[in-house]
Amino acid sequence: MDLAQDKLDLIEKIIKNDRKYSNNEDLFEDFFNETCKRSLNIVNIVSSDAALEAYLKKIATTSIINVLKDSGRLKRTKEGYTPVKEVSADADYAGCEISYGSFAVNITPEELAVEKDTLKYIAGLLAKIDDEEPEKQYLQIYKLRYDSGMTQKEISDELGLSQSEVSKRLFKLMKKVKESFS
Repeated sequence: MDLAQDKLDLIEKIIKNDRKYSNNEDLFEDFFNETCKRSLNIVNIVSSDAALEAYLKKIATTSIINVLKDSGRLKRTKEGYTPVKEVSADADYAGCEISYGSFAVNITPEELAVEKDTLKYIAGLLAKIDDEEPEKQYLQIYKLRYDSGMTQKEISDELGLSQSEVSKRLFKLMKKVKESFS
């Protein structure tokens, strides 16, 4: 892996400080490898040490959860993840029900980095495809459909094409994009 030693030490410290690490020390190597693998895209993008540490904490938490799930030590419940040896958080204790509300999980930093790279690649690809056949107006059709949210009928009226032609061009454009990922 191409991570500097100071980053590796930081990852180790973060993992060992995570509350899910205790009683799972035997899985440290798996936690560490998973966290390093997920961190490769982020480490070189983030310039602030504080932001990097915050991102690494999120990545480590996600990695630890994944390893614990894969090893059978964590199970998915309707409330979230529960250690296999513990009671669910939604339990009835002496006639008193305790329930925790659900919350949305934000996109992880590594997912954000991958998403940004993917979008940059697709944008470049769309421009290249449009340059190869400018008369097909692929980029303009794409922008009207996906940026402006216009229907195929509205695009056909805007560009003076039939609706079926707009549909064919969108289909051909998406096919070319998919082929580039193969």
